[in-house]
Amino acid sequence: MKIRVVSSREEIFTLNPNERIVHLAFRPSNKDIFSLVENCPKIEVIQLPKSYRRTVSKSIEMFLEMQRIQLIEGDVWGHRKDINEYYRIPSSIIEEIKELKIEGKSTEAIEEKVSRESKLNPEMVAYILRKDVTA
Repeated sequence: MKIRVVSSREEIFTLNPNERIVHLAFRPSNKDIFSLVENCPKIEVIQLPKSYRRTVSKSIEMFLEMQRIQLIEGDVWGHRKDINEYYRIPSSIIEEIKELKIEGKSTEAIEEKVSRESKLNPEMVAYILRKDVTA
């Protein structure tokens, strides 16, 4: 599973329209979020660092909710944009999530355990659980 890392507002217009998960590494304006949704109609998740997440307006939150796009906070730990524009969630983490799900662990227990061990935000773990993705 991969997350497209976007470092600047100019980069929004160069994105593949099929992107599903995007991490914005800059403080987006309402216009930036509208542009992102317009350029990537299949987008499902927009991830922002915690400090930027708090500055998102209620109107944008409502807009994204109406579009069924999740707005979550989180970071892409150790990612170097100059090497790769995508941050890959290791397949080992996805496999661990699947195994815990098969074992019958509660969603909350899985989110807590995986986020503690992997530095993934619990909201991202919950998204992976819902999508039941393959690596």
